[in-house]
Amino acid sequence: MIAPRPRRLLLPVALLLLAAGGAFLPRSPAAVEGAEKVSLELYYESLCPYCSRFMVNRLAGIFEDGLIDAVDLRLVPYGNARIGANGDISCQHGPYECLLNTVEACAIDAWPDLDVHFRFIYCVEDLVVKRQYKEWESCFQKLGLAPEVVTECYKSEQGHKLELKYANQTDALVPPHRYVPWVVVDGQPLLEDYENFEVYVCKAYKGSPPKVCEGLVQPPVALETVVARNGVTYNSGGIELATAEEEGNGQQD
Repeated sequence: MIAPRPRRLLLPVALLLLAAGGAFLPRSPAAVEGAEKVSLELYYESLCPYCSRFMVNRLAGIFEDGLIDAVDLRLVPYGNARIGANGDISCQHGPYECLLNTVEACAIDAWPDLDVHFRFIYCVEDLVVKRQYKEWESCFQKLGLAPEVVTECYKSEQGHKLELKYANQTDALVPPHRYVPWVVVDGQPLLEDYENFEVYVCKAYKGSPPKVCEGLVQPPVALETVVARNGVTYNSGGIELATAEEEGNGQQD
């Protein structure tokens, strides 16, 4: 059984925390216990509506509920893109997706601090959810971040090199990703059960679990039996299958 669609986070509160310029919330005591954090990886593409909704409506919540203290979060902005014979990259939702993938890769490189680059990427993906993604540069001003380091990166060969790095990381996945968002917890792909990622994190964490883990139940199905039916963008081998707006039509948040 696939988890029901999540309720939307209280975005005004989340955005207020994001715009504050620092961490979302103070770290809880779990952060200093020394327990090894659980790896949490999100392989995505910037204009995939399912990816943006997952990031904004669900993933950002770990900064509010304390689960961030138990995870080592890594974002990989590449998704279902393809590298041509000449080394050029083509993206499933067109050139603008390639641009934003590179912008987000440059943000991760420019601001290695998770609290900083996640705030920026969250801001961009929130604009994707609102279908205002061409206003992405407004995120610099909203968050008080200097744009030059990211601008210089995505307009140069450095941005292309970063995307090639993420292409290699995505292509090296075992098993290979079949769609996005592709969420991996502690080395285990969650397939279409990705919206229940918190359950898997809590199960894998060996330290004193954050309070949010209380009451979470064992995943309802074996992952190997989960077959994607909705809520994902397939890695079909085709490029520019749909715009983000077209793909999102008729879908419920």
